[in-house]
Amino acid sequence: MDPLAGLRRAAGERAAAGLRRTLRPRTPDDDGLLDLASNDYLGLARDPRLIEAAVAAAREWGTGSTGSRLVTGSTRLHEALETALAELCGAERALVFSSGYLANLGAVAALGRGGLVVSDAGNHASIVDACRLARGRVVVAPRGDLEAMEKALAGRTEERALLVTDAVFSVDGDLADVAALAELARRYEALLVVDEAHALGVVGEHGRGAVHSIGLFRESHIVRTITLSKSLGSQGGAVLGAPEVIETLIDTGRSFIFDTGLAPACVGAALAAVDILHSQPELPVRTRARASELAAVVRELGLETREPAGAVVPVVLGAPETALAAAATCAEHGVRVGCFRPPSVPEGRSCLRLTARANLSSDDLAVIRHALTAVAEVKVRA
Repeated sequence: MDPLAGLRRAAGERAAAGLRRTLRPRTPDDDGLLDLASNDYLGLARDPRLIEAAVAAAREWGTGSTGSRLVTGSTRLHEALETALAELCGAERALVFSSGYLANLGAVAALGRGGLVVSDAGNHASIVDACRLARGRVVVAPRGDLEAMEKALAGRTEERALLVTDAVFSVDGDLADVAALAELARRYEALLVVDEAHALGVVGEHGRGAVHSIGLFRESHIVRTITLSKSLGSQGGAVLGAPEVIETLIDTGRSFIFDTGLAPACVGAALAAVDILHSQPELPVRTRARASELAAVVRELGLETREPAGAVVPVVLGAPETALAAAATCAEHGVRVGCFRPPSVPEGRSCLRLTARANLSSDDLAVIRHALTAVAEVKVRA
C-alpha cells in the first residue's frame, strides 16, 4: 500500500475545487507590487525606529530568548513590554506570548477548561482551535446572534463559562457588539474574551482597541488578546486582563508554559511601536480613513463589501476560481491583495481582502482603483 496515496487524492480534490494553496516568497521590494494584502496597518514594519529598536535589543540580549518564559525566556525587556501594553490598553496586567495565535490558545483553553465555551461562528481559526483544546462543551453561535449566545449561557450546568469573540472580524472587517456581549457575560457570570488582533492600533483613540473605545477597559470580567504582528509591525502576542487571569495563564496556560519566549528583537520593535502610537495618534485615524476610501471605491464599481470598522475591506466575489482570477488581475495591475477561500470563509463567499495602511498615498489609491476596475470586469465575465 502507498501511505501517500490518500494525500495525493485529497490534494487533487482541493485543486479541482480551487482550494490549493501555494507559498509565494516576496523579494525585499515586494516584487514591485503595492501592498494591499499585509496586516501592516500603520506601515511600521519597515519603520527605521522599529528596525533600530530590534537591532539594539538583539545586541543587548542576543538573537533568541533561550528558553521558555518560566525558565530563561523572560527578560527585563519582556517585562517592560508587558507594562507598556497594559498602560496603552488600560489593562491591569499583560502577558506576552510568542504569537497572537498562541495567546488565543492559552487564554481560551486555560480559562475555559472543562466549562462551557460560547464562540461566535465568525471567530478566527486560533479561537476555533482553542475551543477544542479547552476540553469542555463548545457552543458555536451564528455570527453575532446574541439570542443564541444567551440561550447557551442561560442553560449551562458547568461552573465555568466563557464567551469568545473577535473585536474586528478578520475577513469581513466589521465590529462585534462588544458592549452587548460584555453585558451578556456579566449577567451570566461568564468571562468575555475579546480578540483585538485587528482592532489594536486601528480602533479608538491612539488605537487602544475596541474594548477601550467603549470605556469597558476596567471591567474585570473582560479578557483581551492582542497580536504584535499587525499594527505594531513586529511579532508576538499578549493577553490583557485582571491579575487573576494572568496568574492563571502563568500557572496553567500550556502555550505559555511550554513555548520559547518571544525573541528580544521582536520585543524591542513592539516597544518602539507602542511609543509611536502614543506620539502619533493620527496614524489610526489615517488608517481608518484610507479603509473607508477603499470601501467607497469598491462600492462605486458595483462590487460587494462592508463599511469597515478598522483596516480590513473585503471584496466578495463568490466562487474560489473567481477570487483567484481577481487576485491575479490585481497583481497584473501592480497590486498585491489577499485571496480568501473556504474554509477561511463560508462556501459562496470567496473574496479579496484589502487592507488599508496609514501610509497609502493618493497616487496609491489611483493605482488601486485601476486594479479594482479590472476586477469588476472579471466579476462581470464570471
